[in-house]
Amino acid sequence: MKWITREHVKVDRVACPWLILKYIDPEAEFLFVPAADVVTVAEREGATPFDTQGAKLGHRDGKCSFETIIEEYDLLARDPALARMAEIVHGADVSADLDRVPESRGLKAIAEGFGLVYPDDHAILAAELPLYDALHAWCARQLETADRR
Repeated sequence: MKWITREHVKVDRVACPWLILKYIDPEAEFLFVPAADVVTVAEREGATPFDTQGAKLGHRDGKCSFETIIEEYDLLARDPALARMAEIVHGADVSADLDRVPESRGLKAIAEGFGLVYPDDHAILAAELPLYDALHAWCARQLETADRR
């Protein structure tokens, strides 16, 4: 299946593809286009829009797109560690909430750094997906540690 969002990915537009690949569509193909072209290209390609203006899988009710996708696909039932990860991604993506959890500031800095190092959105995605694997593993460990107390 094809998925589409705005070009120049940062936190949410990398976290969402990670989530989609891990939990929804392991064969997903991602399209990154100028914001003004998302609707037209989505219709032409039969792609599902995310993290873009007016998308069902976008920011809503104070949540970032990562949180919306978790909610829409009921992913917390499958993986409770995603709740902690969502807090971090939310803070890194929503400027007003940057200091809600301390890890958000670091994730934001790293995400912006990937954008400075890699030449295009697909290269950023390929390089940064392992970071989200590591963040998820850390969140799962935090949950396990809390459960043992």
